[in-house]
Amino acid sequence: MEEVKVILKNLDWSPLLISLKTGIAATVISFFLGIYTAYRVMKTSPGKKSVLDSLLTLPLVIPPTAAGFFLLLIFSKRRPLGIFLYDTFDIKVVQSWAGCVIAATVIAFPLMYRNARAAFEQIDINLIYAGRTLGMSETRIFWRIALPLAGPGIASGTMLTFARALGEYGATSMLAGNIPGKTGTVSQKIAMVIQDGDFLTAGIWVMIVVLIAFFILVLMNLAAGKKNRTVKRW
Repeated sequence: MEEVKVILKNLDWSPLLISLKTGIAATVISFFLGIYTAYRVMKTSPGKKSVLDSLLTLPLVIPPTAAGFFLLLIFSKRRPLGIFLYDTFDIKVVQSWAGCVIAATVIAFPLMYRNARAAFEQIDINLIYAGRTLGMSETRIFWRIALPLAGPGIASGTMLTFARALGEYGATSMLAGNIPGKTGTVSQKIAMVIQDGDFLTAGIWVMIVVLIAFFILVLMNLAAGKKNRTVKRW
């Protein structure tokens, strides 16, 4: 116990801060992008919907290191996009915090998209028809009817997205590297201390991550429990 207290006293909290900042940034991006794409894809034809849904969900099923490899190819300073970003805006994605955010967003985005789409599809279609009958525009229907009714599902997706972004490791390691105080996240810290044989420090970091994940899941279940009903799909 005394050894644990000493480790906690001397613990470098920068990996947790970097992970939290990365998770928040990735969640904000995924939140708006996920809701928009879910609403748009849901209203497309079945064939087009199938293709788009597969593409948007792909990062969820492929290995994170494979996603990181593709991101590294896209944003490398030897590639057109990487050269453009660096020469025009002086933005360096590889081995930077921006790389952490991009990698976490790509990996966590499908969770936001899938939850938002499921929430929209459970809305009673009669409410949408009623809004149109009253002369409401599609934009107003989205903000006044669809979004509020899909709120619990979107809230659950948001929390899952944050939890996934917080624990992202594979794609982040490929794109952003493991630079202490800059791109070194909690997941990378755990892997590093295990490689050094410091299992006690690794265990402390694991417990911190588990507690955060448990807290997020409790919030998600509370949000989902507020509104659990069966309705028609639209």
